[in-house]
Amino acid sequence: MKLCEALPVAFLVLLAPIWVSGQSNVETIIQKSVEANNRDWDADPEFDYTERDQEKDGIKTYEVRMLYGSPYRRVVAVNGHPLNPSTKAEEEKKFEAALAQRRNETPEKRAARIAKFQAERKRDHTMLDQLTKAFDFRLLGNQKLKGHSVYVLSAQPRKDYRPPNRDSQVLTGMEGKLWIDRNSFQWVRVEAHVMHPVRIEGFVAEVEPGTQFELEKTPVSADIWLSQHFAMKSNAKVMLFWPHRTQEDITYSNYRKSSGPAQ
Repeated sequence: MKLCEALPVAFLVLLAPIWVSGQSNVETIIQKSVEANNRDWDADPEFDYTERDQEKDGIKTYEVRMLYGSPYRRVVAVNGHPLNPSTKAEEEKKFEAALAQRRNETPEKRAARIAKFQAERKRDHTMLDQLTKAFDFRLLGNQKLKGHSVYVLSAQPRKDYRPPNRDSQVLTGMEGKLWIDRNSFQWVRVEAHVMHPVRIEGFVAEVEPGTQFELEKTPVSADIWLSQHFAMKSNAKVMLFWPHRTQEDITYSNYRKSSGPAQ
């Protein structure tokens, strides 16, 4: 699951002005960051890319391509090694079958498939919108990170925040840190973790300390930055009793504009 599909992940909110270099303030930094990330979000489906997932049974590398309106993931390597000829042929066969199916599907089925993909993106974008309301920011200073001059901001949950849905309930128990490029106002890195247990109403679950994630972005064109690395550890109790732990570690690379009739 791609970060900008899946979680996106950020902390954005307007804070009382704290002046930086006599001109910029936290409100301005955050607002420009919102604008930059909205551009990235809109542009994301225009790119194909390579995805490397750390999974329970090893490391799998996928080529992800927009195929008639939604992504298709094809395995191209396992544990850093290219597929053997028979497995490669099998994956190619799966791809050709998916291509033929999508090329020949009815307008109704195509619309339903694309609608499902767009609904997932909309859900993630709704979460992003809630992140703009859930946190207060404080400027910590400036530094260099990955060759970029960045603003460093801390994020603390707002005491008056009321989550409107189940997904956003976890935000009430999180705090984080954000590094924003001083020139482009793009996110270079985001870190967050759960400080205290958060009861997820309607799901009979509790998200506990130990839950954390980090996101890193990289420029892929003149003004678009997309996910480079996403890592998450989830620590929860299902039915408020049984432990449930998950972990993801995903690296993205080789972004290129989608092209051809199979976009």
